[in-house]
Amino acid sequence: MSFNDKVVIVTGGSSGIGAAIAVEFSGLGAKVTIVGRNETKLKEVAKKCKNPLTVVADITKENDIKKIVTETLNRFGKIDILINNAGMAIQAGILAENAMETYDKVMNTNLRSAVYLTHLAAPHIVKTKGNIINISSIASLTVFGNDHFSYGASKAAMDHFTRSIAAELASSGVRVNSVNPGPVRTDFLENMGVEKKAEQDAMFEEFGRTATALGRVSDSEEIADLVIFLASDKARGITGSVFVTDNGSLVKPK
Repeated sequence: MSFNDKVVIVTGGSSGIGAAIAVEFSGLGAKVTIVGRNETKLKEVAKKCKNPLTVVADITKENDIKKIVTETLNRFGKIDILINNAGMAIQAGILAENAMETYDKVMNTNLRSAVYLTHLAAPHIVKTKGNIINISSIASLTVFGNDHFSYGASKAAMDHFTRSIAAELASSGVRVNSVNPGPVRTDFLENMGVEKKAEQDAMFEEFGRTATALGRVSDSEEIADLVIFLASDKARGITGSVFVTDNGSLVKPK
């Protein structure tokens, strides 16, 4: 499979799933724009790619989103593939004092930023008859707990956004799909304050055993593999679809 001379934008590319996607696309010949807020982590991912463009940006800021598109076009001259991967989760129930503050922050990061970036990038993707892949979550399809309504709502909206723009852009030859992971080994435990790797590994193992039918947690590279397939010509008949990759989390008896 080759993506020679294809230009790919990956948001949330400084770690985890986004980093794995950027590295895999680059390894297959793509010209990659890696977007993230953490410049140090971006530089580390860039070392694993071939001549990438790194853009330090806060995707909740419109000027930063414009910068992503402008700098990609200035460097590479076109856009073939957009991966809307950046996202966040904050716990707060509907009765919490910070419920609306949390809701606004999560929706701005997980949904509005993707909508606006897609709005700006889509005319260029129409020109190349490329495709768009949104990284959603199985949280769009189930309820994890009483304090995750904002995250679940943002991902459910992302799924329907995927279907809606897939319908709109199909006549232009542009495909749009969603990938909905379950538990994945990323740095989110570290970001939550779990610093020791042994402790992180133990928590992931326990989560896989108790929360998935297959008894395992995915690595970021597995999600990247699915994204690569959907972006390739092998998936040329697939658009408007939601692909769950969750090790059987949704079908595990509760």
